[in-house]
Amino acid sequence: MISRETKILNIEYSSVFGAYWMIYAIIGSFAAVFMLAKGYSNSQIGITMAAANILGVVLQPLIADFTDRSKRLGIIGVTEIMTVLIMVFTVGMFAFKGGTVALCVAFVLMLGLHTVLQPLFNSLAFKLEECGIPTNYGIARAGGSLAYSIFIAILGTMVEKMGILVMPVANEIICAFLVLSLILTKRTFDKNMRMGHPPLPGTKAAAAENGETEEEINLIQFIKRNKMFFVLNIGVIGLYFSNQVLNTYMTQIVTAVDGTTEDLGRILGVMAFLEIPTMVFFKKIKKHFSCQLLLKIASVGFTVKIAICWLAKSVAMLYVGQLFQIVSFALFLPGMVYFTGEIMSRGEAIKGQALFTTMVTLTTIIASLAGGWILDIADAKMLTFISTIATAAGAVLVIAVIDKVKSKKES
Repeated sequence: MISRETKILNIEYSSVFGAYWMIYAIIGSFAAVFMLAKGYSNSQIGITMAAANILGVVLQPLIADFTDRSKRLGIIGVTEIMTVLIMVFTVGMFAFKGGTVALCVAFVLMLGLHTVLQPLFNSLAFKLEECGIPTNYGIARAGGSLAYSIFIAILGTMVEKMGILVMPVANEIICAFLVLSLILTKRTFDKNMRMGHPPLPGTKAAAAENGETEEEINLIQFIKRNKMFFVLNIGVIGLYFSNQVLNTYMTQIVTAVDGTTEDLGRILGVMAFLEIPTMVFFKKIKKHFSCQLLLKIASVGFTVKIAICWLAKSVAMLYVGQLFQIVSFALFLPGMVYFTGEIMSRGEAIKGQALFTTMVTLTTIIASLAGGWILDIADAKMLTFISTIATAAGAVLVIAVIDKVKSKKES
């Protein structure tokens, strides 16, 4: 029987993820819609998105180190401050004129801070367990996808009928909701800490009580010792290239088949909604199939999805393509996380997860820059064609090497 305290804390944690992904719907998925309406070229949009991710990469270790050292603020305090800063920079969407550097800078700062928030919210699951209450990250992440899928469908209709200025208004409201969710989560956490429950195993507090320390491994040495795993992650660049192209430039792809902003919101909503069942039931799926097989299936799923988008001549065909989200991104993300944990020791697993995250971020930068440039010199059809080739190459590489990645736990 799940206790009342566990239900409350998990609902509050899920609401944090829900707000986080709704904010991304506005300043990430619909960034191109806003910036195109403000007179920016596709290349300028790509540069802005890439710069935001570069800023996120630079800030992540700095903010993480500050968060670890700060006893007064902690994860929740730091994320509250960062959310308030996003609200401040959102004012730029009202104040700055289209086509200016100032508006681009506002977007870079908003998206950069938003990127840094994700690993902090991931880590928050383990922090919350220090009060002795288990948190379900999978359910919380699925809750984020559900909130995103519903909200972005509504957002598309709102922008179509009321104009792009509805976006900063909505962003301010949702940021305020995120701050409120964090405040409530902190209150519940503090209440349970006062009850004196022992921290759950696997948390930093529990490790400290047991005198455990994490193994530190140099990243270069890690790559030398795990060459095939590194090659596997090179394949990730190809697979995630099309995923990022669809996330960033879907508005141009939808417009190319005579779709509207309302169609854009609905397509992205369907794509996010289809992630939920796979992510929620992944542990059960994994009991019947190996992670290697699931990652191979996901690699094919990525390729088929973007190929259908390339061949699409109508909005209906784009919807058909998104059905493969079930067996592409939704399968690959948890599959890669579990696969890394299965084959590596605890210390190496940390570096393995970091390498995967780095490759995904690198792909986002490459896809943002290349996608904007291709759209300016050609069209959406050429962008999806090149994305199909890149994704197919990534799939071939993943399928070819994944069985050659040796488990360090066996040796």
